[in-house]
Amino acid sequence: MTGQPTTGAARIRLRTQAADLYLAGCTIHSTARQIGRSYGCTRTLILEAGVRIRSRGGTRSTARPATAPAEAADR
Repeated sequence: MTGQPTTGAARIRLRTQAADLYLAGCTIHSTARQIGRSYGCTRTLILEAGVRIRSRGGTRSTARPATAPAEAADR
């Protein structure tokens, strides 16, 4: 069904389904696969539902150590 615009009640159902999956912890890519839509369409549906998009990537457990100026010159 991709390539055709989804409107009306069908769009509302799809928007709700996408938002529920995303809020349950699915990624946008995973949500898109499950509802049979593209990444872009799925992202739009999630935003239309009023859901805030999570930031990319996981948490960093430790900070990267700073490179000392002498070490940087050796490279």
